[in-house]
Amino acid sequence: MITSAYIHIPFCHHICHYCDFNKVFYKDQPVDEYLHALRKEMELTMEHFPTKELKTIFVGGGTPTALSRKQLEMLCSHIRSSLPFSEGEFTFEANPGELTVDKIKVLKEYGVNRISLGVQSFHDELLKKIGRAHTRKDVFATIDGLQSAGFENISVDLMYALPGQTLDDFRETLQTAFTLELPHYSAYSLIIEPKTIFYNLMQKGKLPLPKEEVEARMYELVMDQMEKHHLHQYEISNFAKRGFESRHNSVYWNNDEYYGFGAGAHSYIKGKRKSNFGPLKKYITPLKKEGQLPVFQEHLQTVEEKMEEEMFLGLRKTEGVSIQHFRKKFGESPMHIFENQIAEAIRKELLEKNEDSIRLTKEGRFLGNEVFQMFLMN
Repeated sequence: MITSAYIHIPFCHHICHYCDFNKVFYKDQPVDEYLHALRKEMELTMEHFPTKELKTIFVGGGTPTALSRKQLEMLCSHIRSSLPFSEGEFTFEANPGELTVDKIKVLKEYGVNRISLGVQSFHDELLKKIGRAHTRKDVFATIDGLQSAGFENISVDLMYALPGQTLDDFRETLQTAFTLELPHYSAYSLIIEPKTIFYNLMQKGKLPLPKEEVEARMYELVMDQMEKHHLHQYEISNFAKRGFESRHNSVYWNNDEYYGFGAGAHSYIKGKRKSNFGPLKKYITPLKKEGQLPVFQEHLQTVEEKMEEEMFLGLRKTEGVSIQHFRKKFGESPMHIFENQIAEAIRKELLEKNEDSIRLTKEGRFLGNEVFQMFLMN
């Protein structure tokens, strides 16, 4: 039974230099028409693939808070009327500086109980350099506004290995982040993706990135400092006080099925990985004209693919992959299916095995992608 849904809002007031997500400038876009199409997609999906009760909803983007107060109200109303969700983890992504008192009030009224803020850095110059529109001051003001409205479950995203960023810059950002005393932090290293401003600059040799050893020291600093501030690492890039782990994101790492709604959204339903049309017109048209789901691609997972994903997604969690759970799901032990890969990774001290789990060592966390590649059989 599916218990989670992701909802994509592709609109932004500014496009960040590193972002390759499906997004468009908010201005002159058919936003209201998109929100109506989104409601139609949710209703059609519930007809075709019903579920009893959702436990997590995550609204991401783009920037969901780029919507006006009225549009935000429309979106929340559509979610509540179309999906079987009464209580659970209800997350909205937001940008500092965009959450007005009115918008915060709307989110609170509709039962949103978790906010994920795209902070990235507390250095105004660096924020400008990566294409962010907010300032350090906006972060504090937004969190003040959220806490005054009664929001406790607030997470911030931080980034490291940014152009021109030093280890001291990042240390200062971490120290500032800890003064907020929030229950959840995510820290991601910059990945240069094709079709982004940073990618084009890199191709021209105009992107001064920190060296690999500096990036590794930044990640080590994250892990050490989070632990010192009693935030346990439950996934490669995520740290939380006990009980504040992201239940929604855990669905992905546990390789469970989920709904994905909106332009370019991905879903995993009845063993099929699906993706929607990305361009707004292509997404809206089938829903508006034929009442069809806007599926662009779908792929029925083979058992081998499911097992591979169980490993490389599960290994992102610090608790690793449960041998017992794997056996229950697939009828065989991962120690048998991936005997050679596991043995090699243990020999390289990248993986460790205890009674019921296989997990990354601390050294393995630095080389996560290398380990995950080992479990792709084709």
